[in-house]
Amino acid sequence: MSKTNYSFEFFPPRTAEGQEKLKTTVKNLSAFDPEFFSVTFGAGGSTKDKTIETVNTIKHDGFIAVPHISCITSTKDEVLKLIQDYQNKGINRLVALRGDNPSGIAGQGDFSHASDLVNFIRENTGDYFHIDVAAYPEYHPESIGAKDDLNNFKTKIDAGANSAITQFFFNVDSYFKFIEECDRLNITIPIVPGIMPIYNIKQLARFSQACGAEIPRWLRYKLESYDEDINSLRDYGIDFISELCETLQQFGVESIHFYTLNESGIVSKILKNITR
Repeated sequence: MSKTNYSFEFFPPRTAEGQEKLKTTVKNLSAFDPEFFSVTFGAGGSTKDKTIETVNTIKHDGFIAVPHISCITSTKDEVLKLIQDYQNKGINRLVALRGDNPSGIAGQGDFSHASDLVNFIRENTGDYFHIDVAAYPEYHPESIGAKDDLNNFKTKIDAGANSAITQFFFNVDSYFKFIEECDRLNITIPIVPGIMPIYNIKQLARFSQACGAEIPRWLRYKLESYDEDINSLRDYGIDFISELCETLQQFGVESIHFYTLNESGIVSKILKNITR
């Protein structure tokens, strides 16, 4: 089995305490030789300044930092300035997303879709950036159908995306089925599975409802059976996610992306399980 590449996603901390915690998290996860650390952008770019600050800190500490850019409320001038700033700082990889509207605010930017953003980045910077986009094995929550969803994904690829990171999933068959569907559309870029560790059931259910990722009925019941025993729930989650990752590796998946929620403990335990 070939070596698996790992990457880790963070959100920009809002407090000094959170910033110090994230530095520790980055240090702990750097032991697994990550391909990169990515930093989210927030709904409607609500954390843009914090994203830039966090990316700069990670890069300054000697690691590859990959900023997310969401475009739903952004103007072309804003995006152009941002990507030029990243170029000037020597950052050459981006995660390009449509993003979500901030609560109660309708999108009024210059971009309607992530493919528009990818096109704009290519038009203004050529091949300078490696661009990742999002993929949805269980379909985007706003999709009107499977065919429409796949065609939208292909539009992002045709616009110039180099690779994709999936929304998290717990049914490994959904990922492999998605790869088969992409193969039929001659989509050949790497599609990296995004993995969400299990921290607690209420949080997980909220995330899943928002992004359209299914928690299988049996898994939900199993997690709910632990009630307030959070340590046992997390131990079970570590075993479950470790097995999911091992299955992906056994079928030739070369890279795995972890949604860390700025925590290193559970992710580290999973990685120790699958790299031993």
